[in-house]
Amino acid sequence: MNIYEKLLNVQTELKAPKGQFNAFGKYKYRSCEDILEALKPVLNKYKLTFFINDEIVEVNNRNYVKATITIINIEKPDEQIQTSALAREEETKKGMDGSQITGASSSYARKYALNGMFMIDDTKDSDSTNTHGKDKTEQEKVQDFLNSRNGMIEKLSEYVKGDKLERMLKNYGVKELFEMKDEQLKDACKKIFDKKVS
Repeated sequence: MNIYEKLLNVQTELKAPKGQFNAFGKYKYRSCEDILEALKPVLNKYKLTFFINDEIVEVNNRNYVKATITIINIEKPDEQIQTSALAREEETKKGMDGSQITGASSSYARKYALNGMFMIDDTKDSDSTNTHGKDKTEQEKVQDFLNSRNGMIEKLSEYVKGDKLERMLKNYGVKELFEMKDEQLKDACKKIFDKKVS
């Protein structure tokens, strides 16, 4: 199997239950650690491994933690897939020092990078504490993710590469996809995916 076939199997078989409970919001959620524990046996089964790297990036004078996942086919190590997610560092947060704020942002970014890579639905997690989406189908939930900021960045990074990506970034006056504003991402997706459909 190539890496895409293996990843599809992992996405299909992965069960990452929401093992945490937020008493204030009265909802269950999964942590980054919950996802990693659930992933280990499935990745081992399909001979895949991955690495997570964090970096601090500045966008519009605000610091973000950018978590990048690189998944590797152990049987063919040159086969790799990457995806990234961003989480903004709060300037201050009650009861937390600077390192704790960065650590919390890292966990958040890593969790959403994992969600993107392995198609994990998080519509009721900490950033979505209300009851919207309760009656949505899995397909609708996946579509919600693809229409989100991280989903649009993931779609564009998957389909737009090389010179085409450079031209697109230049047209929007940015150097990286994550620097694009939401309106720019929507505009780029509309142009590119309308063309792909036609």
